[in-house]
Amino acid sequence: MLDETAALRHALHRVPEIGLDLPRTQRLVLDALEPLGLEVRTGTALSSVVAVLRGARPGPAVLLRGDMDALPVTEDTGEPFTSGHEGVMHACGHDQHVAGLVAAARLLAARRDEIAGSVVLMFQPGEEGLGGARLMIEEGVLDAAGDRVVAAYGLHVMSSTLPAGVVASRPGTLMAASDTVHVTVHGRGGHGSKPYLALDPVPVAAEIVLALQTMVTRQLDVFDPVVVTVGRVEAGTKDNIIPEVAYLDATVRTFSEATHAAVPERIARVAHHVAAAHGLTATVDYQRGYPVTANDAHEVARAAALTRATFGADAWVDAAEPVPGAEDFSYVLQEVPGAFVFVGATPAGEDPATAPYNHSPQARFTDDALAVGPALLAALALDRLAEG
Repeated sequence: MLDETAALRHALHRVPEIGLDLPRTQRLVLDALEPLGLEVRTGTALSSVVAVLRGARPGPAVLLRGDMDALPVTEDTGEPFTSGHEGVMHACGHDQHVAGLVAAARLLAARRDEIAGSVVLMFQPGEEGLGGARLMIEEGVLDAAGDRVVAAYGLHVMSSTLPAGVVASRPGTLMAASDTVHVTVHGRGGHGSKPYLALDPVPVAAEIVLALQTMVTRQLDVFDPVVVTVGRVEAGTKDNIIPEVAYLDATVRTFSEATHAAVPERIARVAHHVAAAHGLTATVDYQRGYPVTANDAHEVARAAALTRATFGADAWVDAAEPVPGAEDFSYVLQEVPGAFVFVGATPAGEDPATAPYNHSPQARFTDDALAVGPALLAALALDRLAEG
């Protein structure tokens, strides 16, 4: 099935779409699923596709997920199937996720007689920051087969870090929670030559940036890490004008629910009190993003055993530490036990340690990974349903 699956992946790669509304992608998915005789419905708040595959006998339901959206990146890979949409690219491998989930559906459809239960296929838009998984949960994806799914599985291909076809994961926290904080420092404008007649927000904003880093290293457990990166600082219009306000935008990554809950108050306290120490005020807008992606230990063990049995002992790697990136499959794993895994898709001839990483304009994903991901997803579904 590799050639057919790769052809679908290439078709998806040529027409990348961003966000929650992916009409071309949805059409390709619907056309690919049509011959399989599944129960298919589409979303309301987003252009999702949910397909239910019924086995020959009754039983529980499990869920397999593939995200569909692309990124606002101009492709620079030289692939023969390069993006036909200027400024939009499947730089995170979601085209492989979609094609791979279709392939998993084909594998399972050919084994209906072996299945006691159902498989819910979750084709999801809006993973890149828009929480499409949460919207699909609200629209009932977890109950699409009639009863709540008993387990859920997903994967993410990697254009580097792992050799092609190698699978990696870990129990517990696999990926970070990702939040955003916006800080506005309120001062009083004036002439740059007489700062004592104004309330300058610029040095206060700079002090807040440094104080946040001290807060991370002095108030939070080094073995439960936190990353605070201020990615945007903006203030003023001219060198000799003291502005009224200064702005900071930061991303915050945490790896446990306890720290995820504690950090907003710590950040707000630093901003407010640093500003107050200089006679200014600060407004803090802390916005929750994706929660921690936490794997069920039993389901990770299942994934490891199936990977080794199917592809050999060297095909599985125990991930030593979590990844600071975030993933909205975390919403699914908050509701039901499951496992999320990484699958190496580094192209032949590239060093996984130096190949362009996901989200890069040069990120390339080998089609060879499509021989692994779909088979693993199908095996996970079959193995879990066999438990009843």
